[in-house]
Amino acid sequence: MIDTHTHLYSEEFDEDRNEMIDRALKKGVSKFYLPAINSETHEKMLNLEAEFPGKIFSMMGLHPCYVKNENWEEELEAVYKYLNQREFAAIGEIGIDLYWDKNTLDVQVKAFEQQIDWAIEKDLPIVIHTRESFAETFEVLNRKKHPKLRGIFHCFSGTLEQAKQAIDLNFLLGIGGVVTFKNGKIDQFLGEIPLDKIVLETDSPFLAPVPHRGKRNESSYLDLVVGKLVNIYNKDFSEIDRITTENAEKLFA
Repeated sequence: MIDTHTHLYSEEFDEDRNEMIDRALKKGVSKFYLPAINSETHEKMLNLEAEFPGKIFSMMGLHPCYVKNENWEEELEAVYKYLNQREFAAIGEIGIDLYWDKNTLDVQVKAFEQQIDWAIEKDLPIVIHTRESFAETFEVLNRKKHPKLRGIFHCFSGTLEQAKQAIDLNFLLGIGGVVTFKNGKIDQFLGEIPLDKIVLETDSPFLAPVPHRGKRNESSYLDLVVGKLVNIYNKDFSEIDRITTENAEKLFA
């Protein structure tokens, strides 16, 4: 299994990080992809990647919740500097979040568009964070359409129509703990989405799957997400593991 979205460098893992990673490895998680947040955590993320070569892979980007009027341009300069220094698996997580702050929409869009341009320039996938902003996100993606523009709608929690829109734009759906929630809703239509359009994720330490909902999430719980997909798709665990792993490998190649 591949966890395509996990914040292993989060301070919530400071007490038991290596043990937590070991639990995931023993459960069959072979690779971990780490989304960037902002300049305060870049070094911590990259140091962790260096500790686990071939297993942990970093992205680079500015999370929309950290796009602030006072310093977003400086934050983006730091992102671009890193992108020119070394290789990354993707540009992410980037996007638009209108749940926490609607007042920064204009600069969130500017930051999103700039990072999409860099992804096209560098031929990298993007990993999108969208919360209460599907219309605005799709508007940007349609405006920026390009043969090289591809990636993941991380923690997808939209409708069937929005899922099809994302796939039409050359994106995969990141499926995590939400699929196990009674009120998550995506389990009601996910079976209509081809498995080759899905990748696995935890978004650790957030969004722990049932029966751990409300507690700290970790990458070893990825098997609980697969377990739910077994029921939705009526396929063997190993088949879902194989297909979603191939999808992730192809995207991050």
